[in-house]
Amino acid sequence: MTAYQQDIFDIVRLIPKGRVTTYGRIADYLALGSARMVGWALNQSHVFDATIPAHRVVNRKGELTGRLHFESPNRMQELLEKEGLIIKNHCVQNFENHIWSPEEIDPDC
Repeated sequence: MTAYQQDIFDIVRLIPKGRVTTYGRIADYLALGSARMVGWALNQSHVFDATIPAHRVVNRKGELTGRLHFESPNRMQELLEKEGLIIKNHCVQNFENHIWSPEEIDPDC
């Protein structure tokens, strides 16, 4: 595992249940320069740790673009709905009310 993958996984573990963030917000926070790097790392996350909540990361429009990388195409939606989010047409409804940003991390924790 690379250092940047570990950094991504550490951030994703902090996303609260019932909230989502975007590939781009993580990339910006970690100064990676590319949201695709975050997506690539999360596609590999199950190899390192199956408990990483990769389902909580969506694209900038709230779309479940990573859904095809789960064990079934519906699994990402199922996990988010279990946390109370409403998903329609592979998109988080009321996205702006559920978005979480890494900037919300308390540096004293």
